[in-house]
Amino acid sequence: MTEGKYIGLIGLGYWGNNLLRNLYELNVLHTACDVDEKLLMERKSQFPGIEYVNSFEKVLQIPEIKAAAIATPAASHYELIKKALLAGKDVFVEKPLALTMTEGQELVQLAEQKKRILMVDHILQYHPAVIKLKELIKAGELGKIQYIYSNRLNIGKLRTEENILWSFAPHDISIILMLMDEEPLCVSTFGGAYLNEGIYDTTLSMFEFANGVKAHIFVSWLHPFKEQKLVVVGTKAMAVFDDVSEEKLFLYPHTIEWRNGKVPIAQKAQYQVVPFAKGEPLKIEMQHFLMCVKERKRPKTDGQEALKVLKILEACQTNIEQHSLSQGIPEIQEISPKIDKKYFVHESSFVDDQVEIGDGTKIWHYCHILKNTKIGQNCIFGQNVMVGPNVIIGNRVKVQNYVSIYESVELEDEVFCAPSMVFTNVINPRAFIERKTEFRKTLVKRGATLGANSTIICGVTIGEYALIGAGAVVTKEVLPYALVTGVPARQTGWVCKCGNTLKGIMIDNRMICRCCGLQYVKEGEHLRLEMK
Repeated sequence: MTEGKYIGLIGLGYWGNNLLRNLYELNVLHTACDVDEKLLMERKSQFPGIEYVNSFEKVLQIPEIKAAAIATPAASHYELIKKALLAGKDVFVEKPLALTMTEGQELVQLAEQKKRILMVDHILQYHPAVIKLKELIKAGELGKIQYIYSNRLNIGKLRTEENILWSFAPHDISIILMLMDEEPLCVSTFGGAYLNEGIYDTTLSMFEFANGVKAHIFVSWLHPFKEQKLVVVGTKAMAVFDDVSEEKLFLYPHTIEWRNGKVPIAQKAQYQVVPFAKGEPLKIEMQHFLMCVKERKRPKTDGQEALKVLKILEACQTNIEQHSLSQGIPEIQEISPKIDKKYFVHESSFVDDQVEIGDGTKIWHYCHILKNTKIGQNCIFGQNVMVGPNVIIGNRVKVQNYVSIYESVELEDEVFCAPSMVFTNVINPRAFIERKTEFRKTLVKRGATLGANSTIICGVTIGEYALIGAGAVVTKEVLPYALVTGVPARQTGWVCKCGNTLKGIMIDNRMICRCCGLQYVKEGEHLRLEMK
């Protein structure tokens, strides 16, 4: 484990000074470097007790330095990162990682080869208010996300070595990717270069995601006042992250009512200030980097995450140069190809990443399908159904309104779940005891019907074509073709594959369905279909 002072800081300008202060307070800074001798003297008087040098190569030659923090102009990132990695140093670098995808990919591959930590300064991912916003979205507090927009505007430092897109937009791209958990299908960007030819002072970039969400990022350093604001619009509420305000995070529970089913009327509500854990984002970010260096863990904003941002930046830049407002960028499409879906998901429903849905399946209003769930073909899910995570559902399954299918439940083909029936997955739940390792598997076999308001206690198997009566509470295994009713449920008869009760006298251990003519034979406690 690395101890003591083991960080070398390169670049002591505006952002480098912020890094200097935090690393100094964390007592891990060994040496600080800048080519500006006057700046070195100023920083030395402010932060004594560490080494100050004017040569990057000198920093790399110091054996006590295990990691380099780089806060220099973007054009120098590729060369400095490469040298640091080749010297065996871990690297933290101010955004962006590089100025081209080719350079960025080379740096990421080099870090992997050298087994070095490579972390990029996408600071908003460490902001406590943004982390809280992500929690609100995951908890469904905003409903289904419809639109995201971000404004990062100012009048102040004007750069000539990079345009506003590369200077300001990486923060907003990174945070939108974090909130969406996916990359856009296509981008369109336009901008204006008003002070220096070819150096854009304002840009507006628009993004479209596979789930229909759209977003835009407006950045400018020709604006009358400072604004750093991100707005997330959902079907249930709207959230605002305002990094300039003291309170930072706000929730607006506005709703839309439809007069006569045709005219939308906005119903405004008083905004709420959302509380969150306090902390300086940059210090939290640096602590994360130090932890990754010590414990050899992959950073949250590692090289791979930086490449996603870099790819979008490069696509936006290309789009500006092509002077096109609507052209899809092939590079982005290759990351997240637009799939011609052969299933239907209502716009009010959520489908997480890593979900498989078969052709012909329909998922109706206000459903949520969680990650790693696999759903077969031609299934139907009614209103307010929750499935997953890690659930397997077969083909032609019908799940009616207000049913939750939890982890450890598996439904084979043609299972029918009537309204408000209930699955469980833990036998003795407590709110204050974590029992995820104690889930008991419930298997519902082909063709079974689970009646309205019935409850299936976990750990049982429901046999093929069994029928669970309305309101029954199943606590033990149910045989194939069995009819069970009551609380606790007990077998009260047999049912045919067609769903009708098998009535009449059993002759020679055989029974015939009066409705469809199917024949069954009794073998011990079980009933077996004899002929189709």
